[in-house]
Amino acid sequence: MPAEKPAAKAKQREVFPSVWTRPRTGREQPALSREQIVAEALRLLDEEGIDALSMRKLGGRLGAGATSLYRHVTNKDELIELAVDEIYGEIEVPDSPGPANWRTDTARLAHSLRATILRHPWLASVLGELGMSYLGPNWMRISEAMLRLLTGAGFPVGEADRALSTLVAYVTGMATSEAAWLNVLARSGQDERTAVERLWPAAEEAAQDYPLLREGYADQRGADPRTARDEGFQYGLERVLDGLETRLR
Repeated sequence: MPAEKPAAKAKQREVFPSVWTRPRTGREQPALSREQIVAEALRLLDEEGIDALSMRKLGGRLGAGATSLYRHVTNKDELIELAVDEIYGEIEVPDSPGPANWRTDTARLAHSLRATILRHPWLASVLGELGMSYLGPNWMRISEAMLRLLTGAGFPVGEADRALSTLVAYVTGMATSEAAWLNVLARSGQDERTAVERLWPAAEEAAQDYPLLREGYADQRGADPRTARDEGFQYGLERVLDGLETRLR
């Protein structure tokens, strides 16, 4: 079979453009490191949200022109990939997992992932668009630790990978919905309890013709919304772990 030509390889890489699929260039400006750029980008994102991020604005905060940033990243999408993987570094993974504690350790990581997303609610608008995020070093570290935990518990490697994907899909799905809600609250300037109380009349009116929904709303009325979100997440997580546990039996 003939060797693949360099041009063909370059074209293949372009199919999935990502900061993780191209080599780090040797022309980065020493006075401004990639790490500095990512740290400032994170501060900007946490303070002002995803819509405020631009290479020009970030360059201004760093005291550098946008051209200087392009020595490290080719576009804004790559910058977001780097910022997201930096955030993944906040997720706590078990240091020395034991087979008997696999469920507790898995739940702990799930809660850490959720808490990390909720600390950075702007993630809600980008997580579904980062196709190559699993190639970042922090996410690779987390994935390896979780696969070690699950295979140690008795899952074959292939099934452990699917189990991990299922768990992450549940956590990110729930947490991004919560984060989107927190973004709405931030824009409204209201605290969560006040906002929910103001929404109840409209929700109850909309449910008038739906008795089961009406009953469910009546049960929830007056509950602390933060506690309700925590309990809802825990319920779903326990059911995911129940399902995985049946595979071990």
